[in-house]
Formats: sequence, structure tokens, C-alpha cells
Amino acid sequence: MTTVAVTGASGFCGSHVAATAAARGADVLCVGRRPGPVGRHRAWDAAREVPDLSGADVVVHCAAAVGDPVPGSGAEAAMRAVNVDGTARLLRAAAGRPVVWVSSASVYAPGPGRALITEDHPVRGQLNAYGRTKAAGEALALAAGAVVLRPRAVYGAGDPHLVPRLLSRVRRGLLLLPGPSVRLSLTAVENLAEACLAAADWPPGAYNIADPEPYERDEAVRQVLRAHGVRARIRHVPATAARSVASAAQTLARLRPHAEPFLTRYAVDQLAHGVVLDVSKAESRGWAAGRTLEDYAAALPVAQNGRATPSFGGRCSVGGKDGRDGGHG
Repeated sequence: MTTVAVTGASGFCGSHVAATAAARGADVLCVGRRPGPVGRHRAWDAAREVPDLSGADVVVHCAAAVGDPVPGSGAEAAMRAVNVDGTARLLRAAAGRPVVWVSSASVYAPGPGRALITEDHPVRGQLNAYGRTKAAGEALALAAGAVVLRPRAVYGAGDPHLVPRLLSRVRRGLLLLPGPSVRLSLTAVENLAEACLAAADWPPGAYNIADPEPYERDEAVRQVLRAHGVRARIRHVPATAARSVASAAQTLARLRPHAEPFLTRYAVDQLAHGVVLDVSKAESRGWAAGRTLEDYAAALPVAQNGRATPSFGGRCSVGGKDGRDGGHG
């Protein structure tokens, strides 16, 4: 029986990887600050310690610090301690075992020109600490011969970030989005979990992971709102105006370094520009995405009042209120 070590197995992405591995008959070792949904637990603080990976045949590294902290803040330093320094400690402990390192499409250079991104797209100029630290962490992983997966905007049951943030932006039946609708890749967490378990046998390198087809932004947002029983009209605001507001919000947030700004340049960039991932490299290894946003909406539980009951209970994998978990954007 193969033993799969999953870091961050109590978080959003890691819990799905651990559960999928167990369902396939693997022995699962959950490595993190909290137990995972299945298997055995082995405590690890990614910001401080070298993990104990003894007995593991394969390592899937999902643990990550997420968020959009103020540049230069203590929160950014804490993020680096997990995403970069924690990666170095993990790779040292892996000692030649196959490692699948879950990164993010946030590492790719921002701006236009992302209509169909291959893995050769420049990795530079990230707009926030998350993108910068994930880029630095994956560079270590690639140099060590790991397989690096780059999903974009991971969603699904237990999502503590993407959908809750979207729903929280609805005000009085109105949702403001920057610029006209664009085409975007999204990644169902089930598709990512399948890729994590398949990728241990892939050649080292980076691989994009996303749903079978990109989505039209506005229609995808409407679908999520309908699925959660939220009635809201979408109104477009000029992207230049949204960027100005984001810059002002980030400047004001420097006065409160422990709080994230309500709008950031990164968020505007992710919504205002088309970002479509080319997943043909992963498909050439036999992986195929089978889950879509339609499947997610159809699977939502419905309360007695007819509104979908959100499932935002994804616990953190290596931390709690400090924003460290297994989510990836």
C-alpha cells in the first residue's frame, strides 16, 4: 500500500487530496498543525519546523499561507516563513521522495497577454505577497526536481476564500466588477486533487491545472450567485477607476498593517484581464479535468427557504486566523 503524505490536510485543498487518496486505498499521513479528515496525523508547524515524513512514499505539499497582506507588513513576513522557508524545510525532509508541490497561477506576470498561458509564461512582477512567495517557493521545488502544479482560482465544497469573498461583495442587490466580462480559467478542487495524486509519476516541472474549458466571467459569477440563492445585478466599473480605488485602499491599509485592504491591485488584475490556462501539458500525461462549475452548483445543499446553504467550513491546515491554510488561488 502506498503511503501518501499530505501537508495542509486540514485545509481546503489538502483535505480534498487526503480524502481522494484514502478513497483510492492509499495510507494517508496528514502533516500539519491540525488533523486531516482521514488517516494519521503528524504535527508540523511549517513556519518553524522540519516535518517528519518517515514512512511516506509520496509527498503532496498543499500547506500554504494565503491572503493579500500589506507589503512589508509582519503578515507578509509570516507568509514568507511558510511559503518559502517552509518549502525549504519540506524539501530537505523529503530526501529524494517524489514531491508534488501545489503552487498557483498567481506566479505568472500580471497584465494583458494571458489569453492562453503556457507554463513558459514569464514568472515575475507578482502584485502581492502571496504571488511573490509562491513564486519563490516553487523555484525551490523546481530546483529540487519536484512536480509543481499551478491551478487558478480553486473553488469547491469547503472553500473558505473565493466564493465567500464574492458573496460578501454584494451590496443592496448590486455587484461591481472591473471592466467588461473576460474569459477566465477556474479550477474545481476535485480536478486539482486528481492532478495531485496523478502527478507523482509525471516528469519534474511545472503544469497548469484548470477546468476543461474557461468561463465567461460575468456568466460564471451569475451562476454562483444563483446557486447560492443570491439575487444581484452586475454593474461594470472602468478598470482604471477600480485600480485607483485599489491603490488608495492599499495606501490606507498601511495605517493598519494587520488588516487586509478591502480592494487590491491584485484582485482588480485577476478580474479585469482574461486569464486562461493552457492545460495541454498535464493532459499529455493522461490527466483530464472532469469537474465543472455546473457540477459545483448542482451539488450545493439547499435550505428550506430555497437558498443554497454555503459550505465555507474549510479549516486551516497550518494555522488559523493568521490566514495560513491549504487554499490556492
